[in-house]
Amino acid sequence: MNDGLVLIPTYNERENAELIIRKVFSLPKEFDVLIIDDGSPDGTAAIVRSLMAEFPGRLFLEEREGKLGLGTAYIHGFRWALQRGYQYVFEMDADFSHNPDDLVKLYNACAHQGYDLAIGSRYIQGVNVVNWPMDRVLMSYFASAYVRFITGMPIMDSTAGFKCYTARVLRTIPLDRIRFVGYAFQIEMKWLAYKYGFRIQEVPIIFTDRTRGSSKMSKGIVQEAFLGVIKMKVSSWFRRFEQVAPSSPAPVVSATPAPETR
Repeated sequence: MNDGLVLIPTYNERENAELIIRKVFSLPKEFDVLIIDDGSPDGTAAIVRSLMAEFPGRLFLEEREGKLGLGTAYIHGFRWALQRGYQYVFEMDADFSHNPDDLVKLYNACAHQGYDLAIGSRYIQGVNVVNWPMDRVLMSYFASAYVRFITGMPIMDSTAGFKCYTARVLRTIPLDRIRFVGYAFQIEMKWLAYKYGFRIQEVPIIFTDRTRGSSKMSKGIVQEAFLGVIKMKVSSWFRRFEQVAPSSPAPVVSATPAPETR
């Protein structure tokens, strides 16, 4: 078993599933992969199952009945990873909007630079987004600005979904109390890591919009995130966050990219 597990939730990703799995397994740093499929009617899970014999002990599949939401898929994956002793747990989309090569940079930030949470950030060095329409870029960029304003959390890309957590973070955050299931889940997890005092690093990446399959973004997801940030902030006034003991002398939040080493 490797020390790093990449979680990839899927729903109707038959066009991307095999490609993303093979790409992750081609990296110079070895990672295991867990696909969490929400009953994709297009046969995504069958494709993954067909590859498991080729990658024994490295490729795993958890099938859930119905489309239960991004947040619950990741929480399912977090628990699965902790039960099996993984030290570094990654979130990544299946559609290549997150470049698998950047997994190595996120791993290095946590495993070698001493950070507890590494975020693949689109906005830490300008705006690094490819193939998105301008209205989508502006919505995403100003959503992160809105989160910073409401919460005071100094993270440039608070909605980012490309991350590496140490097991220590996932053991500390009460996963059964996570309330959001859409993209607000990404904000809530960063917020809790920040409130518990974990060391966070934003690593610059280039985000490229999918070229195969269809986006899962909806108006309801956006509304959940917009209103959820306010609820999250208010509820934190009535909740105690016991600061974790420092694991390294790194700053709480850093805008300096971790160097890539192999």
